[in-house]
Amino acid sequence: MKIALFGTRGIPNHHGGFEQFAEWFGPYLAEKGHEVYVYCSHNHPYRAHEFKGAKLIHCYDPEYKLGTAGQFIYDLNCLLDARKRKFDVLLQLGYTSSSVWYPLLPKKTIIATNMDGLEWKRSKYHPLVRRFLAKAEAWAVKSSDHLIADNTAIQDYLQEKYGAASTYIPYGAEVFQAPDQAALNQYSVSPGGYDLIIARMEPENNIETILDGVAQSQKQGLCLVVGKHLATPFGRYLAKKYENQANIRFLGGIYNQELLDNLRHHARIYFHGHSVGGTNPSLLEAMGGQVLIAAHNNAFNKAILGKDALYFSNADQVCSLLDREPDISAAKVMIQANADKIRNLYSWDKVNADYLTFIKSIYAQKP
Repeated sequence: MKIALFGTRGIPNHHGGFEQFAEWFGPYLAEKGHEVYVYCSHNHPYRAHEFKGAKLIHCYDPEYKLGTAGQFIYDLNCLLDARKRKFDVLLQLGYTSSSVWYPLLPKKTIIATNMDGLEWKRSKYHPLVRRFLAKAEAWAVKSSDHLIADNTAIQDYLQEKYGAASTYIPYGAEVFQAPDQAALNQYSVSPGGYDLIIARMEPENNIETILDGVAQSQKQGLCLVVGKHLATPFGRYLAKKYENQANIRFLGGIYNQELLDNLRHHARIYFHGHSVGGTNPSLLEAMGGQVLIAAHNNAFNKAILGKDALYFSNADQVCSLLDREPDISAAKVMIQANADKIRNLYSWDKVNADYLTFIKSIYAQKP
């Protein structure tokens, strides 16, 4: 088959979750004998036209000049290119800046869309932007031949709101196999001596809720916060609010994967506050990192973690969770269960195979 991966900034990954997926899935398709193309921004740092057998198409991306508006032009440029290439399947990864162009989708190509999370619920957006995103979601559902949901709660939502069937295929991760305590030295922390948050500085990630609980805690244990806190107004607000809280330390953005893996693995508790979207890659990475997880109590997180996590809904619950004596044996069971899920349900080998099975099935249905 001739397959295109559309909707990423390009591979190898320098951006986020969909790029990480494309970096795994593109070469996998090539290895299986398919002709695969991945759309990339023209200013992606990797300039070659092939990556591990996957062909790369570089399209002009003015986001560096225009900001968010540039994403729409980049997607349009990718789509105009795709119309000329006679792909069998176009796998669209997300829809926020592409579905506005849905009338231009190639008519003879099968369009499959990963619906990602509920972008219109994100409180960081202006109400008018959220209205647009809700419309974009509806356009994506309408214009796609097949839908993919990476979380069963998203699958239920698509069925309930649009009466639209979707195929559940989760995101992927791997179990962290090489812990190194020395990686912690630059932060002057020791294994089990800190709790951890890794998240974008956005209200719906409940960072403020978690940190309010940390500040209220009688034990005043150290909490490390990883994320670009100086890059957004909300991040700067958080840093200012807790600047006199000695047990809360903002580390900024960290992009060294080995360091992130070690910070997760050696934490006492990993807090996952995400409340919008499907399966967040950072949650699967925490599960693979073999750390006790405390997650915001919502359908998306519970669909992945089930009973194998601690849960909170407000700051008082975070405080209570921090102040009570940990049940070490129960924590070990949760940690092991989550690592087993990564091996058996969310490994990249399984995710790639499930996607290829899906693509083969929709291609076989083509008239």
